[in-house]
Amino acid sequence: TVTAVKNAQMAESPLLLIGGAAATLLQGRGALQDIDQMSLFKPLCKFCASVRSVREIVPTVRRALAVAQSGTPGEQYLEFYCWSILLLILLWSSFYGNKNICLETTYIFIVQQNYILFGFFFGLLCRKALESLGIPCFLGGMSRGMLGKNSPLHIRQNRRDALKEADLVLLAGTVCDFRLSYGRVLNRQSKIITVNRDKSQLLKNSDIFWKPTVAIQGDVGSFLLRISKGLEGHTFPQDWAENLKEGDKAKEKANRAKAEEKTERHLNPLSVLQRVDELMAEDSIIVADGGDFVGSAAYIMRPRGPLCWLDPGAFGTLGVGGGFALGAKLCHPDSEVWVVYGDGSLGYSVAEFDTFTRHKTPVIALVGNDACWSQISREQVPILGSNVACGLAFTDYHVVAQGYGGKGHLIGREDESQLEDIVKEAQRECKEGQAVLLNVLIGKTNFRDGSISV
Repeated sequence: TVTAVKNAQMAESPLLLIGGAAATLLQGRGALQDIDQMSLFKPLCKFCASVRSVREIVPTVRRALAVAQSGTPGEQYLEFYCWSILLLILLWSSFYGNKNICLETTYIFIVQQNYILFGFFFGLLCRKALESLGIPCFLGGMSRGMLGKNSPLHIRQNRRDALKEADLVLLAGTVCDFRLSYGRVLNRQSKIITVNRDKSQLLKNSDIFWKPTVAIQGDVGSFLLRISKGLEGHTFPQDWAENLKEGDKAKEKANRAKAEEKTERHLNPLSVLQRVDELMAEDSIIVADGGDFVGSAAYIMRPRGPLCWLDPGAFGTLGVGGGFALGAKLCHPDSEVWVVYGDGSLGYSVAEFDTFTRHKTPVIALVGNDACWSQISREQVPILGSNVACGLAFTDYHVVAQGYGGKGHLIGREDESQLEDIVKEAQRECKEGQAVLLNVLIGKTNFRDGSISV
C-alpha cells in the first residue's frame, strides 16, 4: 500500500485512503498488526488524521476532501480503529488559478513555431481550446488520447527534433525530469513557458539545464482556456504543424518497415503491437504495465480518446496492471480494456485473473514474453558484460490464466499468420465474459536502443 500511495503521489492522483487500526485500548499491547501507520504515510500524504470517535468521522472526512481539492492533487490518509470498515475512495478535484496571462499571450502571438508538451489530461474544453489555437502538441502520461486517435495537431514522433526547432515551448503540466532528460532537450534559444500546480515540479532542474521565460503556478486547463480566449481570431502558420506531421508520417513509415523485419527468434514485437492496435475496438482503454514492451507500445499504439491510456506515471511502479484494469472495467463495463504487460511486470499482478473471473470483469492481457528484463539488460550487458538477474523464462502464462478461470492463448512464430484470428477470438471471449491472456513470444529488436530510464 505504501508503494501504491507513493506512485499516486508522483502521478498527482487525488486519493483518499481510509485504513483500519487496532482498537484504542489495545494499542501498544501487542494487538494483531498494531504498527505506527501514521509515520509511514505522513511523508507521502498532504493530510493524515486518526479518527478516534464516531462524532469525528464527518468533520475529519470533510477536511480531507477540502485538502484534496486545493492546490496540487494528492493523497489523504485517515486512520479508523477496528470498529470501522476499510474504504478506498477515488476523488477528482480541480484547482483554478488566477494568473495574469497578458505576457504569455503576447509571447505565443508573436512567435511562429509553437510547441506544447502535455503531462496530464485537462478535459474536453481544453481540447477545443487547443484545436482553436492550432498549435502542435506532444501528449505524454495521462494526456495521451486527449486529442483523439488521429488529430492533425498530435505529434507522436521526433519530439527531440521538434523541441530543438521550436521558437516557443509550453510545458503544460510536463516536468523536466528523466522523461525530458532533465531539461537538456530544450533549446536554450526558445521561449519557454511552464505551467504547473506544484511549484517544485514547475521549476524542476531549471537551475541546471534550462530556464523558463515565464513560470506560472496554477491550473493548466484554466490557463489554456484563457490563452485561447486571448488569442481568439488569431491563426498560426500551418506549415510548422504540417512539417512536423510529415516527419511523424515518415517516422511511422520507418517503424512499419522495422515491424516487417524478422527477429532471430519468435515474433517481432512491433508487428504484434501494430496488428493489435489495428484490431482494438474504438472504445478501448489501454493499461500499460511494463518496461521495454510497453515502451514500444507507447510509440505504436494510439489511445482512442481522453483517459484511455493508464500507466504508473513518473514513479514507474511495476505491477499496476491488474488493479488499473479492474478499476477501468468497473468504471466502463462496456469498454474493451487491454493490459499491455511485459513478462517481468506480469508476475506482480497475474493473480488478478482470479479477481477478473470472480467479479465478472473481463479484460484482455497482451503479454510481450521475451524471457528477459529487456529494458535493463539492453544497457547492463554492454556496460557490465553480464546479463545477471535479467534473464527470465518463456513461462506458460496462458496456463496460469486458465488456472484462475480465464482463457489463455500461446502465440509463437508458427502462429503469425493466425494472429488476427486469435486476437479476434480473444475479443469475442472477452465480450462473452471471460478474461483472456495472450502469451506472445517475442524476439529482440533495436527499436529502443539507449532508452533506459534513469
